[in-house]
Amino acid sequence: MSHVLTADGGTESLRVRIYDLEGRCVASHAEPYETKFMAGARAEQNAEDWWSSLVTATQICLKEANISGDAIDAMAYATTCCTVVALDKNGAPLRPALMWMDVRADKEAEAVLETGDQRLILNGNGQGPVSAEWMIPKALWLKRNEPQIFDEAVTICEYQDYLTMRLTGERCASLNNVGLRWHYANRDGGWASGIVEKLGMPDLLEKWPSRVAAPGEVVGNLSAAAAAELGLSTRTKLVQGGADALIGMIGLGVSKPGQLALITGSSHLQFGVTDAPLHAQGVWGSYADIVYPGRYIVEGGQTSTGSIINWFRRLLGSVDLDELNAKAALLPPGSEGLIAQDHFQGNRTPYTDANSRGAFVGLTLSHEPHHIFRAIIEGICFGTRTILDGFKDGGYTSTEMTVGGGATASRLWMQIHADTAGIPVRIPESTDAPSMGSAILAAHGAGHFASIDEGIDAMVKPGVLIEPDPVATAAYENVYQQYRALYPALKQIRGQAE
Repeated sequence: MSHVLTADGGTESLRVRIYDLEGRCVASHAEPYETKFMAGARAEQNAEDWWSSLVTATQICLKEANISGDAIDAMAYATTCCTVVALDKNGAPLRPALMWMDVRADKEAEAVLETGDQRLILNGNGQGPVSAEWMIPKALWLKRNEPQIFDEAVTICEYQDYLTMRLTGERCASLNNVGLRWHYANRDGGWASGIVEKLGMPDLLEKWPSRVAAPGEVVGNLSAAAAAELGLSTRTKLVQGGADALIGMIGLGVSKPGQLALITGSSHLQFGVTDAPLHAQGVWGSYADIVYPGRYIVEGGQTSTGSIINWFRRLLGSVDLDELNAKAALLPPGSEGLIAQDHFQGNRTPYTDANSRGAFVGLTLSHEPHHIFRAIIEGICFGTRTILDGFKDGGYTSTEMTVGGGATASRLWMQIHADTAGIPVRIPESTDAPSMGSAILAAHGAGHFASIDEGIDAMVKPGVLIEPDPVATAAYENVYQQYRALYPALKQIRGQAE
């Protein structure tokens, strides 16, 4: 039987899975790696850790599935997006990679906006702001602050592209990543040469990968060296993947105009499919062809969500998450007067403010850990509601939200998402959306499905539907308005402190 291999390169680990062509996962293993967090909202990883994790996890999965490397027709992967790495002439990292959540390049993001280039239409219809997470601000930060590294770099690329080079030797980027975060315009000349020239770094164009491939396109076969190290075969095709959340749309089966995906993990990302371009303030995109040919994607996102839960668990030390969930579920909407702002690592949309920070408002001596836990979840859900309101103001609405990722393990969290958004939440049978999406791409690239949509029909299985509770939805409305008032109030206080 034919199989495909996937990798999901996340913030804390790289997970390899092996699937059959009916969407069944026959092996899975996650290999952790370190993220270093530093003052100034900086976060870095060692790129070589990604490769060693891929090798280890692949070998373990082959043993678990009890199949040989020859049985893997193709592989594809989804990785964090905007995780930028500088490589020397041999493809070796010159410094630790700047993680997607690293927002040190806030001044450089302002410089990008100041160019006034037409490609900035992706950033709130040209009105900005530009996120410090994106490729060009980070590349500009390297040029300004580490010019020796910038000059020595032969290649400046992303996590996704680094693995591709290690696997095939190709300097190839994903249309998904570059269309999403590099201001690349698939239908209007490609690279954002106007922006980089106005910023005084036209040489960046030569440092970017020389080829762009769309998701599902075959990049090439594995090199002999890579195949030997992984335990695979040179007949195995490498099929282009992309950013974890966008490939997760495929894994959730969100492909038709009007459908909405919520991808959860360390962060939350909201993506809608449209059949026509849409640009609005507070909304990123729309991006042409980056997931499905002939369709556009609109985007919102929250920088820190699941990572806030992990932060809270670390503070508590030994804690039973099921017990926290159970106690929090007994509380009324609003966590008895406690509201959390979810900007622990800045705000991605709709404010795109790298300097915004998290906050708890309304704490009393009667509040216990489960109050704080529920308030965090509610704050995250309010952040999602804020983004969906921005979509609606821009002309995009959906009657249902399909969710994948770690937050789906909490029925409470999913119910609060449904209640605060006021729309049903759908959870497919497999919530490992980036891995399932990668499996569909790999199978399509190997020739088993004529299109990505055909692969979705064959491999994505329906799950459960969670309806909003009308009473809770009504109760949340006043709390939501209080949440919305927090950002401008705290921004004013921050400005006074500066």
